[in-house]
Amino acid sequence: MADRILFLTGHLARPRLEKILADGALGFEWSVIDVGVKVAALMTEAIILRRLPRPIDADQVMIPGRCRADLQRLTTELGVPFVRGPDELQDLPGFFGRNGRGVDLSRYDIRIFAEIVDASALDVDTIIARAASMRAAGADVVDLGCLPDTPFPHLEDAIRAVRGIGCDVSVDSANIEELRRGGKAGARFLLSLTDATLDLASETGAVPVLVPDHHGELDSLLRAAEAADKRGISAILDPVLDPIHFGFMNSLGRYVALRRRLPAAEMLMGTGNLTELTDTDSVGVTAALLGICSELFIRNVLVVQVSPHTRRTIQEHDAARRIMFAARTDASLPKGYGSALLALHDRKPFPSSPTEIAELASHVKDANFRIEVAEDGIHVFNRKIHRVAQNAMALFTELDVERDGPHAFYLGTELMKAEIAWRLGKRYAQDSPLDWGCAADRFDEDLTRLAEPGHTLRARKR
Repeated sequence: MADRILFLTGHLARPRLEKILADGALGFEWSVIDVGVKVAALMTEAIILRRLPRPIDADQVMIPGRCRADLQRLTTELGVPFVRGPDELQDLPGFFGRNGRGVDLSRYDIRIFAEIVDASALDVDTIIARAASMRAAGADVVDLGCLPDTPFPHLEDAIRAVRGIGCDVSVDSANIEELRRGGKAGARFLLSLTDATLDLASETGAVPVLVPDHHGELDSLLRAAEAADKRGISAILDPVLDPIHFGFMNSLGRYVALRRRLPAAEMLMGTGNLTELTDTDSVGVTAALLGICSELFIRNVLVVQVSPHTRRTIQEHDAARRIMFAARTDASLPKGYGSALLALHDRKPFPSSPTEIAELASHVKDANFRIEVAEDGIHVFNRKIHRVAQNAMALFTELDVERDGPHAFYLGTELMKAEIAWRLGKRYAQDSPLDWGCAADRFDEDLTRLAEPGHTLRARKR
């Protein structure tokens, strides 16, 4: 971590920034420069290059999170590393947590098998499209799920096509001949084998995923694992996770018992019996199950994404495996590793108190409306007014925008977004989309330049 950090900011944020830095005991020397803009987010690369005094007496320069500038160019031009800080000042202490190392979510040790359910009923083009989507969401292996008494004449073509887009393939079938065909066609894994069908692994060279002969017991799975070991076959063991009220706790016990008996065994957990068969937002269920996998070093999960409420479950598993790996590596609780698993509520939804917002409002000298959210509701203010409400519609008559359609439309959408954030306890930032974690795609944003004028501003100019 740098020993001396220079923070760049604007007029309105400087007092709050200095207070946070003074109270933070962050473990480094700091200084602050106001670059001469009212709002820190309006700071640009050109302004920094023009106004920042030289030489720079710091090991690092931090710009606000919403400042749009090319960090590499600034670093090259000014000879000091530039970094982008958090969007909100109150997040600075957390930003410098973990000894200033930040959070590394690039690593994981859990492989995601994503099942294409009823693959035999789909044509090859549809299978490829689904496989590509699953891979983009984070899947490592695409599992072709077969149907009982349903021919799969294009199984080989499907396997070759999926492998052709760079995906490993597994086949899951109750039909021995389909499993044999799948293995010979290049599937890397064969699911739901037992000690009675282990020969398929030797015959095809595929990795077997072994399950018990009879549901709910471990002895046959242990026998199959022993047989595989004696024959030099690398197998993955699946004790099978059961749904809630249909053996869930006992099935968890099987995973624990298997890990105790075979500390080095590769294991798999199929999470769909909980995510698909429980009417709850799947992100929390996924986080808990991946936490169990992390503790037990279960390094394979089979994910099913069929029900509408699990439409993002692959993304959820991908986020969870990264967070759990980072937390386990740090010998830490899985807290403070980002917001990917916080879809509905944020840990710190209100970065500013009502008092801090009132102080900020008292310094505003122009007619532009600012919107912020605090514990007491939605704050709207400019040089003339500062109003607080818990219902966005109640503010309309206070804003005097009846004759300005584009502006009224803009304020309406922003205020409704603010009300949603206040009611759910989510972080709100004006002119930015709400962050739904891995439950929705994030918008790509060019952090090197200011955003183009929005639709309503362009309409007003016309």
